[in-house]
Amino acid sequence: MLVSDGQLAQLSEQAWQDSLQRERVLRDPSYQRRLQRVGDRIVRASGQSQLNWEFVVFDSDTVNAWVLPNGKVGFYKGILDIMETDDHVATVMGHEVGHIAGRHSAERASQQLAAQMGIGLLASAIGSSGTEYAQYSQDIGAALGMGVTYGVILPYSREHEYEADRLGVDYMVGAGYDARQAVDFWVGMSSANNHRTAEFASTHPSDENRIAAMRAHIRDRGYAA
Repeated sequence: MLVSDGQLAQLSEQAWQDSLQRERVLRDPSYQRRLQRVGDRIVRASGQSQLNWEFVVFDSDTVNAWVLPNGKVGFYKGILDIMETDDHVATVMGHEVGHIAGRHSAERASQQLAAQMGIGLLASAIGSSGTEYAQYSQDIGAALGMGVTYGVILPYSREHEYEADRLGVDYMVGAGYDARQAVDFWVGMSSANNHRTAEFASTHPSDENRIAAMRAHIRDRGYAA
């Protein structure tokens, strides 16, 4: 690992502060209550309560959501508006918390920062709070895994994605949500995704394989009973 836990926490905090400055926070308390309600339950079920969790809804029609490794959660109004039930919110929240529990962000950030921006950037980004960090904020945000767009998580590895799906379903059930709703959500997102990439050319699973694996996990765990 090129990125330590301390460095990851600092990068995450800087990415979070950058997001709060660039994005407009939604002031409708009903959205905030919904996200907080689901987030609190998923966090308790995941056992990741050691982080300082914070949940914010951004005022944009973008169908997007992300969770940083330091427990900072950003959901956009656009994705909440198409989530028909709290189970759907828990689907995405559980998946992203699964990435944190699996420590996937540390590995991805190490790989991305080394490959795309060079190791020298890491020290400057960590020590920077102004324009030097802002110059690379999108790259660092992507490296930390900030994003779900139309049901396609920004790619970790296929193995990471499958593991996060499994953990997310487990957390949903532990929090009292219906695991079958996770399949419904991803089927709906797959239908809305008109820009599919062949699985062999992508680091994330195809929609069909992801949904099939999720169904198998739900069946094997007895969650569908």
